Amino acid sequence: MINLNGKRALVCGGTSGIGEAAAEALRDCGAHVIILSRSASGKDSISCDLEDLDSLTVSVNKEIESNGFFEILINNSGGPPSGPLIDAKPSDFEKAFLRHVLASQTLVQLLLPGMEKSKYGRIINIISTSVKEPIPGLGVSNTIRGAMASWSKTLSKELPPSITVNNVLPGFTNTERLTELKKTISEQKGISQEEVENAWLSTVPEGRLAVPSELGKVVAFLSSPAASFVRGVSLPVDGGRTGSI
Repeated sequence: MINLNGKRALVCGGTSGIGEAAAEALRDCGAHVIILSRSASGKDSISCDLEDLDSLTVSVNKEIESNGFFEILINNSGGPPSGPLIDAKPSDFEKAFLRHVLASQTLVQLLLPGMEKSKYGRIINIISTSVKEPIPGLGVSNTIRGAMASWSKTLSKELPPSITVNNVLPGFTNTERLTELKKTISEQKGISQEEVENAWLSTVPEGRLAVPSELGKVVAFLSSPAASFVRGVSLPVDGGRTGSI
């Protein structure tokens, strides 16, 4: 049983999908979870847009000053819209880079002093299997996810031994984003959504979509003391789909 009693976790995008599943898994292990999201409301939440770095800094600092530092950070945000890379505008890259890389960098800088003080830190980035194999039709996402993976690997060489950073690479997971992507591909190719999903599943040895909770449990493991020697890795959780070793 993973024990995260006494640990505080900040989970970005924790109101739906994989982020929500990660938050639930961390709570199940005893962590005190704070959700950071534009749609977050109520207790144990921070309502903030990751693209507004000034507001992000103020809001997170206020939470730390009021309730204490965090030992766990889950960087997670919705991916950029689909589409061919050649059609992408510079503003598409700028917005995605801000939301993913710059927001994550800002959060790490804000939370690192507390992690150093407690001599315990876990930084986990939810990105994509595209860092292993670029996914057709996700040009901007492939580019930004690759940047996130390189950022994370570089950071893993710089952080103190008690603070680790790792990436979780979800495969086809039954979330709202995947449903939207399936609809888009269906319209673009003039085929049914069922045909789109069947084409995806034909590449997955497990033969099914992942359930978000399966990703959440991997996040909980990487957040735990049991993963203390796991550092700087990009871990596919994709039912065996990714062809790279």
